[in-house]
Amino acid sequence: MFKVEAVVVGAGVVGLAIARALALRGVQVLLLEKEGVIGRQTSSRSSEVIHAGLYYEPDSLKAQFCVRGRDMLYRYCDERRVPNRRCGKLVVATDQSEEAYLGHLLQRALGNGVEDVELISPERLSNLEPQIRGTSALLSPSTGIVDSHALMQSYQADAEGAGATIAFHVPVLAGIVTGRTIQLRTGGIESAELEADLVVNAAGLGAWDLSASLSGLHATIPPKFLAKGNYFSLTGTRVVFHHLVYPVPEPGGLGVHLTLDLAGQPRFGPDVEWVDHIDYAVDPERGRRFYAAIRRYWQGLPDGALQPAYSGIRPKTAATGQPDFLIQGPQDTGHRGYVALYGIESPGLTASLAIAEHVVQLAGIA
Repeated sequence: MFKVEAVVVGAGVVGLAIARALALRGVQVLLLEKEGVIGRQTSSRSSEVIHAGLYYEPDSLKAQFCVRGRDMLYRYCDERRVPNRRCGKLVVATDQSEEAYLGHLLQRALGNGVEDVELISPERLSNLEPQIRGTSALLSPSTGIVDSHALMQSYQADAEGAGATIAFHVPVLAGIVTGRTIQLRTGGIESAELEADLVVNAAGLGAWDLSASLSGLHATIPPKFLAKGNYFSLTGTRVVFHHLVYPVPEPGGLGVHLTLDLAGQPRFGPDVEWVDHIDYAVDPERGRRFYAAIRRYWQGLPDGALQPAYSGIRPKTAATGQPDFLIQGPQDTGHRGYVALYGIESPGLTASLAIAEHVVQLAGIA
């Protein structure tokens, strides 16, 4: 049986950040990933937005880690030269009935420590984005975009440079929670048995299954819900936008918004499609609903201009409201060496460095 100080399961953006944080503190880290590359599932299927921290319940983990993580992430990207841009975001009210929401969102953002937000008039909105219509908007200058793959590669390089080992095509099949350690059985080309003082479950969509596979674990595993988000890209027309544009949110998500990649190309999504299994195919018929949603704020969207792009699946612990991140430390899991993360959806990428910092603290590592 191979002995290691710490095993991190899942090489998405959060798992990589955690492995990096542990390795930089001198911990012997083995990062296990069932896929053949980093960030294959949720982390590579996002909007790549650096969120400011507008939407989340005050004092929630999402609010705390988003605001702290945003600042940490911008500094990190600047230091490591990870491509990013503070393009800013506009949350647009398209009729009088949505005005009150923007006022509520402004107060929530200020309460969360987002100090640079402001309500702007339709005239200023038109000056900033001539093609966008609205009765008013909330401007968030500190919202931005990042090359998520370059970010994950940088986290990986840091982790490996500090001594961490990453093993691909290695699924965790089962485990046993013992007195002071956790034993894991892995699959892949060569199955193995591992014993670790610390196991961090950062398996994303697979976090629930991993915890359920651990014999002797008496922690409460939360409910699991899957919210699929479909994205569509713009084709056949050239249009320039300078900001991300969001509508008033819908249940389960932030509405079909307009985001930009670092080349300035617009894309739209995600919507909310509740599913019971993982399937990343995008149904072209869903694009019909996108036209009406987008034309609420961009009336100039031409017919036939949207084409399916990609989809992602958000792991959630509830199907209603705004479920928070759920991060169970040793007090919650009942074992000194087990930390489990559930429901790490948006703003997980933004919060990744702050989440890693928190996990290290939960694990009792100085």
